[in-house]
Amino acid sequence: MREDLLDLARSPLTLLLVTLAGYQAGRWLQTRTGGHALAQPVLVAIAVAGTAITVLDVDYADYRSATELIAFWLGPATVALAIPLHRQADRLKGFVVPLLVAVVVGAATSIVSAVLLARLLGADEALEKTLSTKAATTPVAIALTETLGGIPPLAAVFAIVTGIVSAITAPAVLNLLRIRDRRARGLAVGAVSHGIGASRMLREDETEGAFAGLAMGLSALAISLLVPVLALVLF
Repeated sequence: MREDLLDLARSPLTLLLVTLAGYQAGRWLQTRTGGHALAQPVLVAIAVAGTAITVLDVDYADYRSATELIAFWLGPATVALAIPLHRQADRLKGFVVPLLVAVVVGAATSIVSAVLLARLLGADEALEKTLSTKAATTPVAIALTETLGGIPPLAAVFAIVTGIVSAITAPAVLNLLRIRDRRARGLAVGAVSHGIGASRMLREDETEGAFAGLAMGLSALAISLLVPVLALVLF
């Protein structure tokens, strides 16, 4: 009987439901706390799912296979971020050149600073290469890291952690720096915290969310182009 219950708990449907329940718990917590920065649904979902697969002794590969449906819908969800940007298209006037410069400079700074900091702290070359892609979206970070000879699974962890931490702290930092321009705020957060940050900024303001979504895509593109070039100098 106990084995049957364990098999049921480890089934793909149960793992999928646990993940969705964790995200819904995060949304509930976010609502109850008035949208507190720490109450990130993704962070809560990770904690719930991580606890579940650890307790149930489920291999990550099996969990990933069970939640493939969620991974599939991430694509359309990301594309849907273009909708608020379309509504804010008029806000791009006079902002295109500063936006592109900021994205390229920010991507280069992210890559170089991550590698140099890791080197200063005594990391090996594989870890340096893995950290260099942390500001890209998770799929891009994994692909680039594999090409560089880094550690793809660790690259995914760095990208996700960077996204969560940035989504939690970035709006407060921007307020502290008195950055009020909605476009600049969205651009800054989206460039480093990917979809998690874009989702956070959409709750703050539609303009911020729109530019965060744009920055997410442009930053991933810039990092994809810059990493191979900078790697010739850095490694």
